[in-house]
Amino acid sequence: MAFRREKYVPKGGPSGGDGGNGGSVIIESSSHVNTLLAFRYNREFRAQRGRHGEGSNCHGATGEDTVIRVPVGTVVFDEESGEPLFDFTAPGQQFLAARGGKGGRGNARFASSTNRAPRRTEPGQPGEERRLRLELKLLADVGLVGFPNAGKSTLLSKLSAAHPKIADYPFSTVEPCLGVVAAGDDSFVMADIPGLIEGAHQGHGLGTRFLRHIERTRLLVHLVDVSETERDPVEDFRVVRNELAQFSPALLEKPVVIVANKVDLPGSEERLESLRAFCRAESLPLLAISALRGDALDALRYDLGARLREGTALAVPKLAPESSGFSR
Repeated sequence: MAFRREKYVPKGGPSGGDGGNGGSVIIESSSHVNTLLAFRYNREFRAQRGRHGEGSNCHGATGEDTVIRVPVGTVVFDEESGEPLFDFTAPGQQFLAARGGKGGRGNARFASSTNRAPRRTEPGQPGEERRLRLELKLLADVGLVGFPNAGKSTLLSKLSAAHPKIADYPFSTVEPCLGVVAAGDDSFVMADIPGLIEGAHQGHGLGTRFLRHIERTRLLVHLVDVSETERDPVEDFRVVRNELAQFSPALLEKPVVIVANKVDLPGSEERLESLRAFCRAESLPLLAISALRGDALDALRYDLGARLREGTALAVPKLAPESSGFSR
């Protein structure tokens, strides 16, 4: 609230300007950001406040927006309700996380023919304040799943230029790894997901920390170790498939390719034949490879490339409950 006070201008009238609007907090996806690590150290973001209105009908400046950049693949959830609010699937997308407040009106706004010296003002309205949770889901065409030590990291390193950690013990992979696989004129992104064990959907092993990363994939590759003498390869597939179903039933709708690995090791022929008979009965595609020696890797990469290129070739398996060990 202000009144004009100038020499030789008696009763100059009201001159209080409006307050400026507050800035908004905007979340934007960027291809130059890869992780959400920065949010571990900075968890509160504020936009600039609007400036006060001043005399001589000077309106306050509008506050600048605060833009938070996140990697593509980030999902924004409401912290209190758990409701998903926005899913960033491409660079440059924006989500209005919190709208800025509205500036108030100065007393100059209320001047009229009957009230030439109003002492009335309108206060501004506060901006929004929200608690959000950010979750990153990797964007990949092919998700590589299987038991620990099945050879997933070795396979990814052979098919792409990725360099995941490879070791001769379970759970050597503790975080997802992406690799670009070239197959002639085609190329696709493959994600190596840390090994799954029975009870993974309840947090066992590495639990649900990385299961979400395969929700976006177009095709799942189940890598089965046929050299392991203590486990049945068919049961391995059923256990992993069941864990995916328990985590998210939508994963059952994804096309599947079963890949038998370590066929070069002695004693793998019988287990490979058992797996082949199962796949034949369930009409599931099966490829036999040796990731370490490089056997049939070209056939695998071109087969996956063709399936992704021809969307109609991605047939969803219809497994019978009595044969699959889980319910649809």
